[in-house]
Amino acid sequence: MKTKQKREQRAKLVADARLLADAVPDGQAMSAEDSAKFDAMMEEADKIKVEIDRLERLDDLENGLRERVPHRAGREDSRSDDEKKAEAALNDRAYRHYLRYGMNSMPDDLRAIAMPRFSAAQGTVPDTAGGYLVPEGFYGQLIDAQLAFGGMLDPALVTVLETGTGNPLPIPTDNDTASIGAILGENTQAGETEVTFGNITLGAYTYTSKIVRVSNQLLQDSFFNLETFLAEKLGLRLARIFNTHLTSGDGANKPTGALTAATAATGAASQTVYTADELIDLAHSVDPSYRSNARYMMNDNTLKQIKKLKDLQGRYLWMSGLAFKEPDTINSYAYSINQQMPNQVAGARSLLFGQFKNYYVRRVTGVLVMRLVERYADFNQTAFVSFQRLDGNLIDAGTHPIKYMAMAA
Repeated sequence: MKTKQKREQRAKLVADARLLADAVPDGQAMSAEDSAKFDAMMEEADKIKVEIDRLERLDDLENGLRERVPHRAGREDSRSDDEKKAEAALNDRAYRHYLRYGMNSMPDDLRAIAMPRFSAAQGTVPDTAGGYLVPEGFYGQLIDAQLAFGGMLDPALVTVLETGTGNPLPIPTDNDTASIGAILGENTQAGETEVTFGNITLGAYTYTSKIVRVSNQLLQDSFFNLETFLAEKLGLRLARIFNTHLTSGDGANKPTGALTAATAATGAASQTVYTADELIDLAHSVDPSYRSNARYMMNDNTLKQIKKLKDLQGRYLWMSGLAFKEPDTINSYAYSINQQMPNQVAGARSLLFGQFKNYYVRRVTGVLVMRLVERYADFNQTAFVSFQRLDGNLIDAGTHPIKYMAMAA
């Protein structure tokens, strides 16, 4: 089913749910039966939205790959398309051979491709002492699996910096908002006000997917798509810990998450629910300069409660996006679902709002996949483990681009 048809299907579900809610007289609660129907329709609408986002993300990824211009050593790649395709095919063949059979049995033509990508930790036997720096195709699959998981790695939401090394990366900041100009009298020297610069440094914490074991029978089965299997398993494992730390990491030997770095707005009056006015207050607590592309962030349970909120004119704050690539909105602002955000319980920071492009994720491009042959040989299995380096922090020069609203304690 095409994206347009999916949107039409979702629009009907939303309209039916809206009619059900509007039929409830003012001041009365929805019956248990109608409430269950309403929640079921909205849950189905959310599932369809996930499918729509997946289809649109696939379109964007394919368009991006077609538009990419390869570079080598800082210069434009002058090779023909056929030469580039031939090298990419050899890279993929070498990597597939490495995954299934290891480096020792690799033919000479593939070994010449693979060795520059091989990273030995110690010793002289490649299959037990090192790992393979994955080719672009597998890296794309891995990143796509990470994007499919959650909010804090989406380059459409946050700023993702891909670097070739893990050296400390300072991000400069300045806050000159308190400085203003002045009228200058005749024959009077202009005064001075210095601009003070700061910086927030991003490191590169090393993360591991932990070990994935595969039976050697499967490895020898040419019909088993090993690359897709590993990209999904390794990518999702890394994505879960990335999203957790980029959301709520405390900055102690890990990234500083958005919840940790955000500034407090006035808290909610209740320990369990938000009001329509409180969502509006949260949005207006962020400076207007950050609000043009700002959004809310919450988990799905919080969204479920917010979908039932109305303003003083009886209009719902939540509106579905029906046009192509038009997002759903709350109070006219887009939102992101992040299941690592806390539930609405006493004292929890369960709602964020602001300009998430000011949250920077630094990811070291090279992903290392190691092939462990001997460790599980008695199980007739080969194990795989991947490593990737990453850090993240909110770049806040003192003007607070993201704020959180906590539930009452």
